Amino acid sequence: MVFPKIGNLAPAFTLTNQNGEKVSLKDFRGKKHLVLYFYPKALTPGCTTQACGIRDSAEAFEQRNTVVLGVSPDSVGKLQRFIEKHGLNFDLLSDEEHKIAEKYGCWGLKKFMGREYMGLIRTTYIIDKSGRLRHIIDRVNTKTHDTEVLNWIDEHLN
Repeated sequence: MVFPKIGNLAPAFTLTNQNGEKVSLKDFRGKKHLVLYFYPKALTPGCTTQACGIRDSAEAFEQRNTVVLGVSPDSVGKLQRFIEKHGLNFDLLSDEEHKIAEKYGCWGLKKFMGREYMGLIRTTYIIDKSGRLRHIIDRVNTKTHDTEVLNWIDEHLN
């Protein structure tokens, strides 16, 4: 697992959101900072806690001229159910073939209950308006994720 280098342009992506619309990194260049967070599976407890924290902090992200996008290997339909069930107010992107997760270095070997398998490793990337990768959070606490990201933005981008 190798992360992209901080300071370089973030790896380009185009993925489909919960509504079947294409969303690309270039859509935000020159306009907004971007928080791109990868999570393993929609509708699971940890991923729900993390997503609801972001939902509840939407105004704070908006005040910081920042868009948040969640990325998982889930289908578009499952992402739509996740949004509807929890009233999420930001886009979720489907990376079913995990090509973008691989580009970002967060697809790798995981261990659970003595079993090893390949999967998405919960990781967050903060990308500035110019499209440069500014920060990586690779040890995400789902309960405090939104606050940690907002604090980093306050200290480094605003």
